[in-house]
Amino acid sequence: MSALARLVADELGATVDPRVTAMAAAIATRFGPASRAVLFYGSCLREADLDGLMLDFYLIVSDYRAAYGKGWKSFANRILPPNVFPFEHDGLAAKVAVLSEADFHRLNGPETDNVSVWARFAQPSRLVWAGDGSAREAAIAAVARAAPTLLWAAHPLSDADIDADPLALWQAAFALTYGAELRAERGDRSGSVVDADRARYRAFTPAALAGIERPLLSRGAAERAWSRRRREGKLLTLARLAKATTTYAGGVDYLAWKISRHSGMEIALKPWQRHHPIIGALSLLPRLIRGGAIR
Repeated sequence: MSALARLVADELGATVDPRVTAMAAAIATRFGPASRAVLFYGSCLREADLDGLMLDFYLIVSDYRAAYGKGWKSFANRILPPNVFPFEHDGLAAKVAVLSEADFHRLNGPETDNVSVWARFAQPSRLVWAGDGSAREAAIAAVARAAPTLLWAAHPLSDADIDADPLALWQAAFALTYGAELRAERGDRSGSVVDADRARYRAFTPAALAGIERPLLSRGAAERAWSRRRREGKLLTLARLAKATTTYAGGVDYLAWKISRHSGMEIALKPWQRHHPIIGALSLLPRLIRGGAIR
């Protein structure tokens, strides 16, 4: 096992609130034999009191047909991953994103332009349920691709002296990823992610740089790559938003709640927006962008 894989394995194996572990087991049970692993990630990792929060999980399945059978959900998860659904257990609420093992491995690597998975798993996460030893090893291997992918993509555009200030590279990298999605978080969010666990990012830096899988791009090529990521990432966010209104119960209400929580902008939905959720969700965007709730 590489130095990076050991760091990732130790971090994934850190203890969590027992209610999180119980919720992960309940999520896996819902999908039966198709379930391979459940990962807990996001800002709730840093919270001691989980009541009233929306927890974030990724459910890794063997394949989408095994998870859903035939039908729209299997097709949607394969064509535009992940599917996201709400889940409640023991008084806690969560949203759960579903990916196959193959997609989880691919979406954490440099072969994937879209930042949504590798940017998240370059941050701390926990493996809170695994079907067996091979599922655990596959999850560790996939997550271990994320941090090298992030630093590979960002390094050519960063002027940071990595030896003197490795955190500057991480901060620049997360700022780039936040700019490549429609986000409802504050503009300083990328810096606060690193500041929340500075020792962790310092410890990960040498191993993540050593784990880079591809030669670094020139600055010009990297600028073009990030321009493409920003353009395609925002369009992909819109496509996922539209899809979520058909796969996520109450999707437009969840969207309004999340934006209000992160931006402080109060969103009052009209009956027609709930009745026509795709159009309703998309109709919110001009106001949110003008008001700075989504960047």
